[in-house]
Amino acid sequence: MTSDAETENPPIQTTAEPEPPQPRRPICSKCSRPNRVCLCETLPAQPIPTKTHIVIIQHPHEARHKLSTVPLLTKCLLNSTTVVTRRLRRGLSPLLDQSPPAVYLFPPTPSSPAVTLSQSQPQPQNDNDDENAVLIVFDATWKHAREMVRASEEYLSRFASRVGLEGYDESIGGRSIYDSDSELILRKEPCGGCVSTMEAVARALRVIEPNGLYIEAQLLRVLRDMVRLQARYLTTKPIKPRPKLEKKKAMQIEEKKESESESEELLDFKS
Repeated sequence: MTSDAETENPPIQTTAEPEPPQPRRPICSKCSRPNRVCLCETLPAQPIPTKTHIVIIQHPHEARHKLSTVPLLTKCLLNSTTVVTRRLRRGLSPLLDQSPPAVYLFPPTPSSPAVTLSQSQPQPQNDNDDENAVLIVFDATWKHAREMVRASEEYLSRFASRVGLEGYDESIGGRSIYDSDSELILRKEPCGGCVSTMEAVARALRVIEPNGLYIEAQLLRVLRDMVRLQARYLTTKPIKPRPKLEKKKAMQIEEKKESESESEELLDFKS
């Protein structure tokens, strides 16, 4: 049985008031970045025209990443488009469905070798070229990018050749945005020669375009300013060790030393 006091004064149930939603950061309507890291003063007054068509194949996860350089890249270059997908196939890009002369940037592998871009494009394009070349780049983490390239190679093999940038070396550790001598890399890279999508395009256009040096300088200027502004608001976190990657690199270095030693011994024997 309940007492009269309990009946007359039932316990009062209280619920916590929901916290008001945090106000969204004001976003610049021109560069689409938060106002405190706005880059409008750095962006070209007008997108830079190029003979080359740049097609960026972006992984869906990367499209949501706050440090993605692709939005800035497409604002800097007039002839650039973005396709968000995990695998290239017909129907995603009207331009690529026409099978234009193209190259796609990605480092070589034993099963898929690649020449360097300077070897593939010995002379910059000129205004009298009948067909404009297409440069295809993949924007994703390196793990996802490898998967995207593997999944897209059957489609690309019909009209595009694989090329790489100079300086790629799996035996050298990659750097991060916070390294003073590597200011253009936004995130930890797996090995030497790996760079952000924007820097990769800048270096490629330096080789392909008649005014490539000018285009490269403009893109890298925007990228440097983006890194400089973003670094003010990012908390530097210690980079987690990657034992498997370090072991692989150590084995590659050891194999290289053994190969060089065997070559020297063979030369001594012949002499």
